[in-house]
Amino acid sequence: MQPIDEQLMADVHAVKVSLEGNLDTFHFREALKDAMEVARLGNKYLQETEPWKVAKSDMARVATILNRALQLCANIAVAFEPFLPFMSEKLAKMLCMGKLEWAMLGSDELIAAGSELGQPELLFEKIDDATIQGQLDRLARIKEENKIKNFKAAPQAEDVDFDTFMKADLRVGTVLECEKVPKADKLLKFLIDDGLGTRTIVSGIAKYYQPEELVGKQVCFIANLPPRKLKGIVSQGMILSAENADGSLVVMGPSAPVVPGAQVK
Repeated sequence: MQPIDEQLMADVHAVKVSLEGNLDTFHFREALKDAMEVARLGNKYLQETEPWKVAKSDMARVATILNRALQLCANIAVAFEPFLPFMSEKLAKMLCMGKLEWAMLGSDELIAAGSELGQPELLFEKIDDATIQGQLDRLARIKEENKIKNFKAAPQAEDVDFDTFMKADLRVGTVLECEKVPKADKLLKFLIDDGLGTRTIVSGIAKYYQPEELVGKQVCFIANLPPRKLKGIVSQGMILSAENADGSLVVMGPSAPVVPGAQVK
């Protein structure tokens, strides 16, 4: 056995001390880094000993290197057991280690010389991009469902008198044209038949609708707001939308067709 072989297990023992300390003090991120360090030590050891080259001249030395490497694999099974128990169990079974005990960590005699190993297999399955995206979509869907499930309506605004409310001229119009406003991700430009002619209204609902979805539909709007310029376009009113629990906007309109310009009472 050479100094590099002895140093490998000395380094593993040092990592064990750090790993135990981090687990005892609930520093789990640092503890996981320690477990990863055990695997890194194995990679470093094989790179430095180069058994694939040594095999050309000294198979006895190769046997020692591979024994050290297997002992390290056994230590990896123990070190990762708190984090990846199923993986550790699978690795231990391949190495014929029996039941894992924490006291094993740091030992260089976990696999006896001459032991017959189990059938090797992949410890982890490759996950393709489609599967990952499917899980991300599922999590996003669950998140939105939880928003709706736990939705609480906003508190009622302060009272306004009836005469003030009646000053708002709410009407129904038919969308003749709809297009995205250039260089404005949130804005759609509407040309609306309001019963008196046509008017242009700019609305911030581009995130929730494609323009072609809205052409021909009837929408409710406030007709008597002062004109306001948005991205160089004069907007003559405001289309009414309801905000859903997930933050999306749903354009409001009559439940049955009405003549353009009909007032909302």
